[in-house]
Amino acid sequence: MIGARGVTDEVIAEIERALKAHELIKVRAPGLDREQRDEALVSIIEKTRAEQVQHIGKVFVLYRKNDDE
Repeated sequence: MIGARGVTDEVIAEIERALKAHELIKVRAPGLDREQRDEALVSIIEKTRAEQVQHIGKVFVLYRKNDDE
């Protein structure tokens, strides 16, 4: 979940852990307006090298293949 502070290093670290464990995750951004959500999504994709699967309202669905398995 992305809070009012936006995409922090802690948020990126948690997304990284979730992607490594599950490959496909949902990220919620209830505290951000539409423009901030779009910027947050771009930032997350760039920093995590994940792919956007879906973006509906305040929820992003991200995917990144885990090559370890």
